[in-house]
Amino acid sequence: MHLATVSAQERGLTDRLLTTVVARLGRDGFRVLGALRATGQDGADAHCSSDLLLLPDGPVMRITQDLGTGSNACRMDAGALEDSVGIATSRLTSGGADLIVLNKFGLSEAEGRGFRSLMAEALAQDIPVLTGLTDTHRHAFERFADGLDTSLPPDEEAILDWCRAALGTGPAMRANRKPRS
Repeated sequence: MHLATVSAQERGLTDRLLTTVVARLGRDGFRVLGALRATGQDGADAHCSSDLLLLPDGPVMRITQDLGTGSNACRMDAGALEDSVGIATSRLTSGGADLIVLNKFGLSEAEGRGFRSLMAEALAQDIPVLTGLTDTHRHAFERFADGLDTSLPPDEEAILDWCRAALGTGPAMRANRKPRS
């Protein structure tokens, strides 16, 4: 089983690293599915909004809702998140993948929802999974991974090295990988 996490202390660094790694692997012909935090959010409410780019090529899904100023309630739009999971899972089922990359193992995954089922399905198919992880949900992730994960440093080359090593053993890669030009 190939399961790895990346945890960076600097705000946004994990997202930037995963985005760069996915772009590089895509250029190398690997089929990467999953979801990354969409870049380019700006404006006054950007800190309260969260958009996911579904890999490999969209769409971008808004997974938060505007509850208005002064609201302290959770802004997560569980329905939109589950729609995103459904699209990603459908892509895995219909076309396979070499690698699954997710921006983070978050609250939904910690509670057994969200992209957790996609992660489990990919791992059952011997497809490597790479995800961001914060300290907030580390214990839940450790229960999910059961000691079978690798913690990677927040370093682009180290992440790529792990991905390439993991991709060398996956059945989808061996059978269906596009040849390099």
